[in-house]
Amino acid sequence: MKIWTMLYILMQKLLNRTKRMILRGAAGRKLPYGQVHSGDRLFFVENDGTCLVHARAEVTMVWNSTPLNAEESRQVIERNQEQLQLSSKQLQRWSGKRYLVLIGFESAIPVEPFKIDRSEYGNMDDWLPVEDIEHVKIENHTVKA
Repeated sequence: MKIWTMLYILMQKLLNRTKRMILRGAAGRKLPYGQVHSGDRLFFVENDGTCLVHARAEVTMVWNSTPLNAEESRQVIERNQEQLQLSSKQLQRWSGKRYLVLIGFESAIPVEPFKIDRSEYGNMDDWLPVEDIEHVKIENHTVKA
């Protein structure tokens, strides 16, 4: 089982269970394309520079697209909008991407916030593949909410 940390800004939609799927889209096959699997664990990090983990979820479904044209991409996103809960701006941003990754999860659950260290990851991507969350967890930096 792989563990992934994600920088994510829509924490409330995750925690109130209205958002049950996340999306990654790009012109090419970018991380996490082909790397996330059912049973993997996602850790959601607030995208505000603090690197604080606030929630986690177990992956229940992954779909990696073949190359899509703009219309196919839009249709896939629209068919999954109930679970994705994208804003109109986000819909516009992701529609038309050649490659999509849809990642479903049952529900995100809150965790006692803790900091992670991203310094070992040269890429500043939103997706960090981590084998063991304890490896990137900063000791003694649990934050009381």
